[in-house]
Amino acid sequence: MIIPGWLVSVITFPGVIVHEAAHMLFCKMRGIAVLDVCFFRLGNPAGYVIHEETEDFGAAFFVSVGPLIVNSILCLVFCFPAAIPVMEFDVADPISYFLIWLGVSIGMHAFPSTQDASCLWVEAKKALSRGNLLALIGFPLVIVIYIANLLSVFWFDYIYGLAIGLGLPAIFLKRVL
Repeated sequence: MIIPGWLVSVITFPGVIVHEAAHMLFCKMRGIAVLDVCFFRLGNPAGYVIHEETEDFGAAFFVSVGPLIVNSILCLVFCFPAAIPVMEFDVADPISYFLIWLGVSIGMHAFPSTQDASCLWVEAKKALSRGNLLALIGFPLVIVIYIANLLSVFWFDYIYGLAIGLGLPAIFLKRVL
């Protein structure tokens, strides 16, 4: 099913906002000046953070993959308490369904963009040429990000949000209960 990207962004706008906030959070944490930010708009991209360049590979790494970390964690935080009444007790609670929508919306915007991946690739090459072996982790991660973005046409981002938001709680609940 083909749904325009702008419509997906509107329906899942909390995920776009958290994605950009995660980039900005890691900029602030690593002392990188944020030059411009747009948390949500109708257009492509749906949001963005423009920041100064850095020579610190660690900073570049965390700014690039910040949304993967923050969005994934928040997806689980919002979905887990909602999954218990819905999945274990079969309670059709509107608040639980709202939290699941919120969590999955955030989770499906976890993957950095291809532009973020390109920046990480460039920074990893620079860092490796300076002898920073930590940069080696950047290369496979960039490949994963590119693959995830390519698979988004097959709803991989949505599947990821569901897997984190509902799949992990389901596995946990089956083991505990």
